[in-house]
Amino acid sequence: MRRRSSLLATVVGLLAFLLWAPASSAAADDTCSVRAPGASATAERAVAAACAQVAADVWYTWGGGHGPRPGPTYGQVDPTDPASEHDPERLGFDCSGLVRYAYAEAAGADILDGVASAQFYTHRAAGRFTAAQGLGPLLPGDLLVWGTSQHVHHIAIHLGAGKMAEARQSGTKLMVSDVRLGGDYYGAVRIDPGPVTGHVFRTWGSGVWTKAQPSTKAARVYAFPGPTTIRVECQKHAEKVTSDGYTNDAWSYLPDYGAWVTNIYVQGPEWLDGVPTCSPDKP
Repeated sequence: MRRRSSLLATVVGLLAFLLWAPASSAAADDTCSVRAPGASATAERAVAAACAQVAADVWYTWGGGHGPRPGPTYGQVDPTDPASEHDPERLGFDCSGLVRYAYAEAAGADILDGVASAQFYTHRAAGRFTAAQGLGPLLPGDLLVWGTSQHVHHIAIHLGAGKMAEARQSGTKLMVSDVRLGGDYYGAVRIDPGPVTGHVFRTWGSGVWTKAQPSTKAARVYAFPGPTTIRVECQKHAEKVTSDGYTNDAWSYLPDYGAWVTNIYVQGPEWLDGVPTCSPDKP
């Protein structure tokens, strides 16, 4: 009888362990923190800032986080999403608002003010990674994006170990999620908060398209929504363009976009001062 009781106790204990262990592991997997080594101190601070907002149970709000200063703001109603009806009553962030806040806290300056596409194509990029590269080269603090070259619609902060912190959608709180590499995952960017190197200029106008080649007939890559700070690697004479009362045949190559823009829309002279001529093999 004693033997049977002992066996029964053992079985009950084993069952209790098996039932408890998965729940415990799942909880650990949802921890918002730096989950892999190798990130810069700034990137780790950005993760910590984002995770503090996750821990505070802050809401996703459409348009949230885009006030005069980084930080949570009341959202707006998204005409395409019925779940956003309460966003104007909720203090929180949308996806790019959270990224803006996290890096402002980490860097001590508002270095990523703008929507997700502007943050991905930032002139502060220290490295860029394609969807085909997967998670292998990524570090905590890298910014993951979804969409296409013409329209980036979502951005999140990589934590490491296949996890990310994100402001996902109306009706939810900020959360830790598994990185979604399927669908329209587009790639990632690593942020350098230090002084910007290279030839830095500012565009003017809105809806100005960058092109895959220095030609108006080439494929579109990305449209600047408004005046944008850009890095120019080199420039060359190519197709002559007439637009907004100006004519010019000079085009600038933008390494952060892998694309070209006519110098008509770059503030400065027709041929940019101090920028070298592109090598003949530059596509």
